[in-house]
Amino acid sequence: MTQYRKESHIRSVLKGISWRIVATTDTVLVALMITCLFGECSIENALKIGAAEFLLKFVAYYVHERVWQNYRKGQVSVKQTIYKSISWRIIATTMTFVISGAVLESFNEVALFIALTELITKFALYYFHERIWLQLPLGRIRNYVYKKLGIK
Repeated sequence: MTQYRKESHIRSVLKGISWRIVATTDTVLVALMITCLFGECSIENALKIGAAEFLLKFVAYYVHERVWQNYRKGQVSVKQTIYKSISWRIIATTMTFVISGAVLESFNEVALFIALTELITKFALYYFHERIWLQLPLGRIRNYVYKKLGIK
């Protein structure tokens, strides 16, 4: 179990940026792989899906983080991290299907397979991202950012 205290808004934003970098890279690779498997290979569409996800899911991720900040007290167990991962995957996988379908102009099996593949890859990535961020000391990131920005 890891001791839990409420995270700052800056930490949630930085955590969101780091997650979106990991997640968007995965999304682009998954979208490219799936479209190629279906004979519709398009790096352009994979990048469009990734870019749309980066922006839209960053906002959703931040809101999800802040909701969990108010829900969690005390220790953060592996089980709680799994629950948080599941709740995020429900939101994110649904968004992936909608974004993929919109970019590909068809809510068909290609968009579905992109979302389902991402469900598997991202569950593990998200879980480990969460556990790594739980190891980073609270306050140090905020203090570092404030120092660099000249904020007291």
